[in-house]
Amino acid sequence: MNIRDEIVEKRRQRIASHGHTMGCSVPEERRVPVLHFGSDPLVICEVKRRSPSKGVIAEELDPVKQVGLYAQSGITSVSVLTEEDYFSGSLADLMAVKEAFPGVAVLRKDFLVDVSDVDVSYRAGADAVLLIASMLTPPLLGAMLERARGLGMQALVEVHSLEDVEKVRPLRPQLMGINSRNLETFQVDLLDPLVLLPAIDWPARVVFESGIFQAHQAFWAGQAGFSGVLVGEAAVRNSRLPGLLGPALEQGIAAGRKGPESFWPVLARRLFSLRLGVGGGRKGYGGPLVKICGITNREDAELGVSLGADVLGLVFVPSPRQVGMETAAALADLPVLKAAVVYAGGPEFETALEAVRNGFIDVLQLHGDEEPEECWQIPVPWYKALRVKDRKVVDMASAYLSPRILFDAYHPDLRGGSGRTMDEGSLEAAGRQPGPWLAGGLNDRNIRGFLEGYEPELVDVSSGLEAEPGRKDPEKMKRFFEEIHNVRSR
Repeated sequence: MNIRDEIVEKRRQRIASHGHTMGCSVPEERRVPVLHFGSDPLVICEVKRRSPSKGVIAEELDPVKQVGLYAQSGITSVSVLTEEDYFSGSLADLMAVKEAFPGVAVLRKDFLVDVSDVDVSYRAGADAVLLIASMLTPPLLGAMLERARGLGMQALVEVHSLEDVEKVRPLRPQLMGINSRNLETFQVDLLDPLVLLPAIDWPARVVFESGIFQAHQAFWAGQAGFSGVLVGEAAVRNSRLPGLLGPALEQGIAAGRKGPESFWPVLARRLFSLRLGVGGGRKGYGGPLVKICGITNREDAELGVSLGADVLGLVFVPSPRQVGMETAAALADLPVLKAAVVYAGGPEFETALEAVRNGFIDVLQLHGDEEPEECWQIPVPWYKALRVKDRKVVDMASAYLSPRILFDAYHPDLRGGSGRTMDEGSLEAAGRQPGPWLAGGLNDRNIRGFLEGYEPELVDVSSGLEAEPGRKDPEKMKRFFEEIHNVRSR
């Protein structure tokens, strides 16, 4: 039994023994007006004491004081966890918050199982309820949504897979949430919501849920097309964060409307297409995205595009494959994403930033010794590359809050293009990361076994397809992509 199902089963047991009020003294009639939930900027901060993944967050948290802090930061929509066994919440928390702050819109966040749960939420003072699509049948989901609407409440309908979206689509909810946390495993994948977003093809405001710890992530979510963010643990732990989220979100939404479309949404659509090839879920493997790195000339770039490369990598730092603004400008017209390999703060960094601003480069690959805080300040799309000396380096990945991490083989002198591969233990650890991006020692001869063994989301290849440093071998390129397409067409 997965974690979500354990929580639901425990909750059903509580309903059987204590009723839908969970033993709380809930008034028979609602005592406060129903407020509109989700005013702009749509930042939802949470009252959260603990979670299955993080354990204790703030065991002694006072929900009224916490919402008071949120209100002082300009937050008008809050989420109150009422699940008792795994999150240490209570309906009493929700009622206390609503009594103290009748002007704050409150979402009841729980694993609600039936229409009676919606009724009790209304009586307790909730202005909105969370409905988790994966744990409800279509008829029950429809009945709960209709009941919430009939009571004047909002329903935040949460999805995590294409199957969830297909279940929800006939109902066309106006407020949707995509959870970056898989409730079956409680693992977070920050790119998953972007991959799923195109599937919500009806008019709806969509909230990015879970995994947000810094304001730059709210900007990123807004730029990617999300209308709002839901922030739990980080809002409880960092009292400064709630006040930063709204401005960052609004700036991101404005940047997304201005265009051009940024790196991550474009890449996410490519991933969406690959997943559609295996039914759109997470159970099949549709093959990897491909990044061809070390591009130095148009001939190699055009061949990569014609064969199906998703990303071309241009090395801006000292290397036999080093290029600069001139090459980036010359390749700007090619219909493919382009990454610049740089070190943050290095002499070539400002040139790379300018190349992004000019539209020649789409994303920065940070391949130096950057600390997470240094990366968070970069004002253009980026992802971190880690040189994996041992498994401890893989464990550092989540600290960067990057939608993806590129795991590359370690070399004491070279950063990429070394031809080395990671040791098996490091590869296995990297392969367990969400949507693993893997590099190091790949070529046309070993790529098939590599894909079968580790099922990476993206592979990054450079020296393994070269005739000489900085010049690709067309035959190796063709054989490499033949192997890729064989996997994609299975």
